[in-house]
Amino acid sequence: MSILFANSLIDGYLVSNFIGKGIVLLQIAGSIAMVAAIIGKWRELSFVNRTTRRFLHDFASSHDVLEYYLTRRPSTKAGLEGIYKETCERLLKLLSPDVRALLVGRNTEGAAALTAREIELVRGTCEHSLDEEEIRVEHGMGVIATVVALAPMLGLLGTVWGVLDAFAEMGSAGSANLATIAPSISSALVTTVVGLIIAIPGVIAFNQMNATIRSITSNMEGFADELIARIACEFQGRGA
Repeated sequence: MSILFANSLIDGYLVSNFIGKGIVLLQIAGSIAMVAAIIGKWRELSFVNRTTRRFLHDFASSHDVLEYYLTRRPSTKAGLEGIYKETCERLLKLLSPDVRALLVGRNTEGAAALTAREIELVRGTCEHSLDEEEIRVEHGMGVIATVVALAPMLGLLGTVWGVLDAFAEMGSAGSANLATIAPSISSALVTTVVGLIIAIPGVIAFNQMNATIRSITSNMEGFADELIARIACEFQGRGA
């Protein structure tokens, strides 16, 4: 059955007009770009999920908000660790050199407090980093969505164009013989079939990755809120 289906597609493509062949080639090129984007995005999301779980475990076991930053010195600028790194760097810059030296030395006695305005500055840095990470996580999804939307639309365009040509040929021949018009109609339907073959698995992959992205961004937003809350609890109103 599948062999007959593939043969009918190939035969329909071979007898289609120039427009039909061009649309099919364009659809195939789009599908290659879509598959490459899906593979790359899956690898990226898998990496982000692994690093997120590891970081949350390590951060939850720390005694204070700066312990992980001062002991591990995170180098990455991606995911939750990137948000944490940027926020901690902003926090340390707001402290005086003496207080900063105490914190780096893991001596928290007598550390000065942050004012409410300084807490808001740290919050702004955290939220800005959060926005950047959400954009980075969603990057590349537009390619998949574009191919999924355009592939069946291009297929419909090729089918309508092919049907128009078939009826024009039938009018020129002055005959409505089915044996004459059937090959043209069959070739006209090839673009729609190819478009659906590309779009259906693309929609499935897009929806699954979109759900994963929503989960990742939800974790990021929750972590950002917790981070600012811990900073406020540990630094606002502290000091001699």
